Amino acid sequence: MGIGDGSSNGSQQSARKEIRDETTPLLPVKVEEDDGFHEFNGASFSGAVFNLSTTIVGAGIMALPASIKMLGIIPGILMIIIVALLTEASIDMLVRCSHQGKITSYGWLMGEVFGQWGRIALQASVIINNVGVLIVYMIIIGDVLSGMTSAGVHHRGILEGWFGAHLWNSRPIVLLATALLVFAPLVSFKRLDSLRYTSALSVALAVVFVVITAGIAIIKLFNGTVAMPKLFPELDGLNSIWNLFTAVPVLVTAYICHYNVHSIDNELEDRTQIKPIVRTSLVLCSSVYIATSFFAYLLFGEGTLDDVLANFDANLGIPFSSVFDDIVRVSYAAHVMLVFPIVFFALRLNLDGLLFPTSRHISRDNKRFAIITISLLTVIYLAAILIPSIWDAFQFTGATAAVLIGFIFPAMVILRDSYGIATKRDKILAVTMIVLAVLSNSVALYSDAMNIFRKKEVA
Repeated sequence: MGIGDGSSNGSQQSARKEIRDETTPLLPVKVEEDDGFHEFNGASFSGAVFNLSTTIVGAGIMALPASIKMLGIIPGILMIIIVALLTEASIDMLVRCSHQGKITSYGWLMGEVFGQWGRIALQASVIINNVGVLIVYMIIIGDVLSGMTSAGVHHRGILEGWFGAHLWNSRPIVLLATALLVFAPLVSFKRLDSLRYTSALSVALAVVFVVITAGIAIIKLFNGTVAMPKLFPELDGLNSIWNLFTAVPVLVTAYICHYNVHSIDNELEDRTQIKPIVRTSLVLCSSVYIATSFFAYLLFGEGTLDDVLANFDANLGIPFSSVFDDIVRVSYAAHVMLVFPIVFFALRLNLDGLLFPTSRHISRDNKRFAIITISLLTVIYLAAILIPSIWDAFQFTGATAAVLIGFIFPAMVILRDSYGIATKRDKILAVTMIVLAVLSNSVALYSDAMNIFRKKEVA
């Protein structure tokens, strides 16, 4: 069975049928005793908040300071808030329709509303988005541990700084070791709630990064060693206006968590808690995003790199600078490692549902589970070696799959209104979301394409 086959069976069948998609737990929430599984009594509010927050605050936070550099502080912060509000609205659309139709997955909802091709479109979008995001995670880990080169300048990684450049701490070897020793064990869990403790730790590590960055920036501000950041973008022609739109996909990608909302909802003991859980997570993540973007841009100014972690390889102009550099980079590299299995969870189920739509649940087929897991880790590892910049990966996934998952699909569901719950306000908001998403991301793709052609002409 695929990720939500779009069928509507009777209640006596649906009570026992196995729903298999990108958002439901790999193991049933409650099953009959002869299935051989133990009863799961429901996830807690805090555990759900941490899991959803971990889904949101991934690698996107590292590219947001570069977006603020491009947009200016005031428009940049406003855009972070606007995208957060639109994200809450789009998730609310999905949750209300799903609860009304007693549907337990995003894919099943798309199948019910738009048929088989709707489900397949959702699956493909989640696969593209999550593969792109996980590649970014690997790139960041490689940048932090093994270093990176940007604009002809090499930024040393932690291992390179500690031990010098060797084969064993080169990017391919370090990422291979990370995949085998860290990712492989974490992606072997078969229920999302099993990752609640690693999720809580990952959020704490992200906060450590924010606090240290803010502290350093404030100290340098009082010492008068920080340049005044630009409040608004510098526009010197039509091309500079087009370039502003390239920041939109990065902001969109930073909030994509829709593919795990149903999974978290399904594991709750009280499903009415999902709305306050979403709101709490978005407030927490938006606060982290704004603080990180503002203080990182304040600290590094126009020298802010696409992956701001790479900026933490030089003297910060404060006592014990090298110690703080290492703490920041290690804490966030660890955060990304702990986020990886949360995103991988949805990716594996979507790919399995797309390739084996009629097979039994993947959790009951260890061979298929292992083959898909190993294949995905291999592809992500190889892509992370070949793709040089997180900005490139974010622009592609954010302008394509992410905007479909986060805004266009939810808006289409509410406009179709198969369950008769959409208000006039809902439909106006849905149309607005689709128009803004299509226009802004079309311009972003056009601007990206023009930049690529210009680089080729210069070369």
